[in-house]
Amino acid sequence: MKNKILIVDGHNLLFQMFFGMPSRIINKDGKAIQGTLGFVGALLKIIRMINPTHTVVVFDGESQNPRKELDVNYKANRVDYNAVPDEENPFSQLDDIYKALDYLKICHFETGLCETDDVIAAYAFKYGNDNEIFISSFDSDFFQLINKNVKVLRYRGDNSVIYDINLFFEKFNIMPNQYADFKSLTGDTADNIKGADKIGPKTAAALLNRFGDLEGIILNANEIEKLSVKRSIIENTERIKKNLCLIKLTDCAKLPFGLDKLLYTYNGETTTEVLTQIGLK
Repeated sequence: MKNKILIVDGHNLLFQMFFGMPSRIINKDGKAIQGTLGFVGALLKIIRMINPTHTVVVFDGESQNPRKELDVNYKANRVDYNAVPDEENPFSQLDDIYKALDYLKICHFETGLCETDDVIAAYAFKYGNDNEIFISSFDSDFFQLINKNVKVLRYRGDNSVIYDINLFFEKFNIMPNQYADFKSLTGDTADNIKGADKIGPKTAAALLNRFGDLEGIILNANEIEKLSVKRSIIENTERIKKNLCLIKLTDCAKLPFGLDKLLYTYNGETTTEVLTQIGLK
């Protein structure tokens, strides 16, 4: 029987819960707890849904992003939360979330020299051949990691969706290992990455189905019948090559914990119990 590894994109879940709660929630001491409450509640529901044998939650640290060296515009559209007041700042509740994870005995880690995506990808590459892996995140970059053992969970309570190879192909009409090439062509507004002009999702998928990958598209651009698309590929070749460097995930990141450290057993803890134990209730 394969191990079942749950890897949670910590900041992604924190933002989803902090901004998804209907209102600001404070405890009896006047402390805001809605982000922690939402995070812990969602995480426990995800755990009950997946029933993992191993679990880790990865958060982005505050170190310089190496992808900025490739493109100064990369994620330049993101809010600088250093200047945001606590009541509007999801990071103001991060310490309490760490306490909750410690109480649950769930490994967690802040990245240093890379992004959360890189660490999660490194886990998928190292352990994805022999174990079942579920990546919990709304970051679409993780779609490129999907294979017969690696799936992406988009948590929405009872409306959660687990992307496997079949569901991914049904949605995008390409294979997961083509997704980084696909986004290189179409761009990614979430990360402030501009794609090639005149190339939307349907055109990108059609090009990849015909030519296989980004390199094949670039090498065979003169075979593209539609003039506007041909011109866009030729004129934006350097941009889409750079995009691929920004988007493509590899196994280069150092793993913070080995598989033996990620062993986890859910003991039936409730959200109320966790928040009580860490002093928030």
